[in-house]
Amino acid sequence: MNEEERIQRRFNKACVQYGLLQDGDRILVALSGGKDSLELCRLLARRSRIFKPSFSVEAAHVVMDNIPYETDRSYLQSFCDDLKVPLHILHSGFDESTDRRKTRCFLCSWNRRKTLFSFAVEHGFNKLALGHHQDDFLTTWLMNITYEGNASSMRPLMQMEHYPLQIIRPLCLVQEEWIRNVAEEQGFAKQKVPCPYEEATRRKDMNDILLQLEQLNPEARYSMWKAIYSKRPPKAPSNSPKGEDSYPIGG
Repeated sequence: MNEEERIQRRFNKACVQYGLLQDGDRILVALSGGKDSLELCRLLARRSRIFKPSFSVEAAHVVMDNIPYETDRSYLQSFCDDLKVPLHILHSGFDESTDRRKTRCFLCSWNRRKTLFSFAVEHGFNKLALGHHQDDFLTTWLMNITYEGNASSMRPLMQMEHYPLQIIRPLCLVQEEWIRNVAEEQGFAKQKVPCPYEEATRRKDMNDILLQLEQLNPEARYSMWKAIYSKRPPKAPSNSPKGEDSYPIGG
């Protein structure tokens, strides 16, 4: 089995196991331009062509006007055109002086999600699909244990409390390495100008720790997943745009 087949199988398993897709869904994919969101868009577009369940897929890319990173929007448009997925370009930004307690990464993530939530609700989408893979889930768990004093993580399916909107993460069972390899095989274009702040986050440190744990025990990620999700996930928290974790994630 090659890695594309492995991703497809895990994607299908997650959709069934966590009830992520239902008849009549209107799904908006948060398309950052990174490998994870591109692969998610591709998987959902292909899945939408199957008769059951019947759902539609569109994508939205948020441009943060005050952050100096850039994705090739012409590439995103071509990518979505090939998939027959409508693409919406949205704009947002923030003023750091309004809350000096928060980092640029936090404020960027918060405002991107607020923009996506508002657009999704205003245009009749009932689900927002995010490209978080299994490594994101596990590093969020490690960070919350280490820095927040709780053992929570993200959820494959989360109902927002104050929006008529569900968050779905169909890549939750997929390893980042598989996506990276498929992205290289498929020739996914990389960001023209990477975010200058993303390497300076605690999440990068926790990614390194996850790799160290897997070197100690190749089955570590599966043991950790079982520890987090062997029981029914707790009730979703409030509708804060930062979601279930306190640390921003790229996509």
